[in-house]
Amino acid sequence: MPLKEYKPGTAFSGVIGRTTDQSEPAWPEPLRAKEGTPNVLFIVLDDTGFGQLGCYGSPIKTPNLDSLAEGGLVYNNMHTTALCSPTRTCILTGRNHHSNNMACITEGSTGYPGYNGYIPFENGFLSEILLEYGYNTYAVGKWHLTPADQISAAGPYDRWPLGRGFERFYGFLGGETHQYYPELVYDSHSVHPPKTPEEGYTLNEDLADKAIQFIADAKQVAPNKPFFMYFCTGAMHAPHHVPKEWADKYKGKFNDGWEAYREKTFARQKELGIVPKDAELSRHDPDVKPWDECSPEEKKLYARMMEVFAGFLEHTDYHTGRLLQFLKDIGEFDNTLIMVISDNGASSEGGPTGSVNENLFFNNVPESLEENLAALNKLGGPETYNHYAWGWTWAGDTPFRRWKRETYRGGISDPFIVHWPVGIKAGGEVRTQYAHAIDMVPTVLECLGIESPTVIKGVTQAPIEGVSFAPTFEDADAPSKHHTQYFEMMGHRSIYHDGWRAVCPWPGPSFAEAGKSFGEPIPAEKLAELDAKGWELYHIEKDWTENHDVAAENRPTLIEMIATWYVEAGKYNVLPIDGRGVMRLADERPQIATNRTRYTYYPGTQGVPSNAAVRVLNRPHSITADVEIPAGGAEGVLLAHGGIDSGYSFYMKGGKLHWVHNYVSRTLYHVESIENVPEGRHKLRFEFEVTGKPDLVRGMGAPGRAQLYIDGKLVGQAEVPVTTPLALGLTSGVTCGSAPGAPVTPDYQPPFEFTGKIYSVTVDVSGKLIEDKEAEMRIVMARQ
Repeated sequence: MPLKEYKPGTAFSGVIGRTTDQSEPAWPEPLRAKEGTPNVLFIVLDDTGFGQLGCYGSPIKTPNLDSLAEGGLVYNNMHTTALCSPTRTCILTGRNHHSNNMACITEGSTGYPGYNGYIPFENGFLSEILLEYGYNTYAVGKWHLTPADQISAAGPYDRWPLGRGFERFYGFLGGETHQYYPELVYDSHSVHPPKTPEEGYTLNEDLADKAIQFIADAKQVAPNKPFFMYFCTGAMHAPHHVPKEWADKYKGKFNDGWEAYREKTFARQKELGIVPKDAELSRHDPDVKPWDECSPEEKKLYARMMEVFAGFLEHTDYHTGRLLQFLKDIGEFDNTLIMVISDNGASSEGGPTGSVNENLFFNNVPESLEENLAALNKLGGPETYNHYAWGWTWAGDTPFRRWKRETYRGGISDPFIVHWPVGIKAGGEVRTQYAHAIDMVPTVLECLGIESPTVIKGVTQAPIEGVSFAPTFEDADAPSKHHTQYFEMMGHRSIYHDGWRAVCPWPGPSFAEAGKSFGEPIPAEKLAELDAKGWELYHIEKDWTENHDVAAENRPTLIEMIATWYVEAGKYNVLPIDGRGVMRLADERPQIATNRTRYTYYPGTQGVPSNAAVRVLNRPHSITADVEIPAGGAEGVLLAHGGIDSGYSFYMKGGKLHWVHNYVSRTLYHVESIENVPEGRHKLRFEFEVTGKPDLVRGMGAPGRAQLYIDGKLVGQAEVPVTTPLALGLTSGVTCGSAPGAPVTPDYQPPFEFTGKIYSVTVDVSGKLIEDKEAEMRIVMARQ
């Protein structure tokens, strides 16, 4: 006799007698998806421009993503927000980024609706929706959707992946991480990578392994249970890390420069039908140095930077392909609805000359061509933290103008692929309908036959703001349902309406033309001037790449577009318009823990993020470790912060006490005790006495006197002429008892766990903190 079941929340459908032989059992019906329900896989690339995938005309080999394009649909009119976290909220909720309170990245939040960085629970994630329809839900890779002050072990955890409908998570919570020494979180706790770089570890491989494992774990038990996977590698964000053999595949491929890349890619885009036949290539960007004006040494460096990026992208494609092959192997590929998207245009965070250590820029330390050339053969390896130059950013967004953070098409028009053999008969075709990242959720729901829920976990839901583009799957001529879309990113504004786009660039069409850098504030009088004179108008049905500003001859249309922008802004919490970049960081925000002058850490502490960790730069401070040294001595890290790009470490080795400061990978300042640390319980102390003022503008932190003590006895000292002024380690937080990340010093190999016993390590920072909010904001804005 089959089991009798009843829906949870309804009356028991069995029979209850005085004894079991007089009774009939019935069970609450398990939550099951309908038979044949498709899996859903979102593949989100980072900082990948319109012209960087092979199927979008690039010379970079991306055969696995290209195969999805060949068997599915390529969209040439998909749009994002121009920045990472805002776009990702759109992808997961179907609402605009200001509706999600994510106008900027979380680190740049401000105290206004639309800007505070707290994604409302009224805006349910697709994971939360599908969980209620019998799906397994997995997030793998980059997250960057939790308020910046809530990503430490203190939580709260309700806005971590497992708090927003994902059953399992493996990846990193911030905007970027070291590809060889990542700061990993498994579900809701920190973990170490399973291998070292010397053993062949890369984050791309690790994430693909976990994605495959998550799916396999469930499918081998319940093969009929569908999954939703949000797979976000973190590539192609800096650092551009990839094993040398992958970069070497592209040796010499970019020696003819960025203009040649654009011309070849544009021609290929026309052959593929990715761009209209009458489209024009956008102008040479005024902020980009012409290739033929670069010196031979510059060309050599810049070409290698692009070779590394290309190898990194092919490496990312390869490991994404392993996930796709696994779906084929288990018979799930054809009934998996796959959507591939980038979160914004190509990134300009490498600056005009690129960098071999991105942290130089954030610390106001000038790049050196000689030093960069000396590191040429290390680019892409674990000893560098590299990013390419603006010229490759501009080329990566071919055929459009500008790049990430700006709302010209180069920042907001992104590659987008849909593949679903069971649900889409067409293959290898281009779709031209206008769409936005907010349209992905309603499209998935339509494909699954699911209505948008009115309540999730007891919270009444706000309406979804996107519209489905599912009709375009079978009808290439289906009209777009998305008629109007606003854009705003740190004061850079634009709006689309039925084939027209109005753009109000801030600070201007380019930095060179504006005479200002990104992130300048917009006072009320300037906004009035911009609204009167600063808007450009493009008829993109005829001028696809925004080359011809027709505002003067279409004044009524422009006025109507500007008015529509303000209507949309009022509807979606875009106001107040905030052009600031730098100053946002200075805004006071609620904190879980108040500032203090003493911070105590315990063994096992892993990766306390910088915004929650003790800040020692440019101030007198001490570090005191209460330890027990066993017979025979001990070694290992007591406390460390940062990594190969900059940082400090307080540790024992060879029986001695050590402190080292890594000044932006240029110089190591090292102090070693003249005596061994004896067995037994002791107080091991480091003190830094500031002896001069920092020169933050010139990239020089405060000089000082470094001293080591054992139980109050001075056992070592040295003068330190310069320290890191502003940012320690872009991806490595404070650790106690080990240092698993990219090592601050080559004096030890990670994780270099302490072999004695640590009771506690206390850092005292009673001195005055010297700050540079402008430079700090640049750091924040780059981690997108």
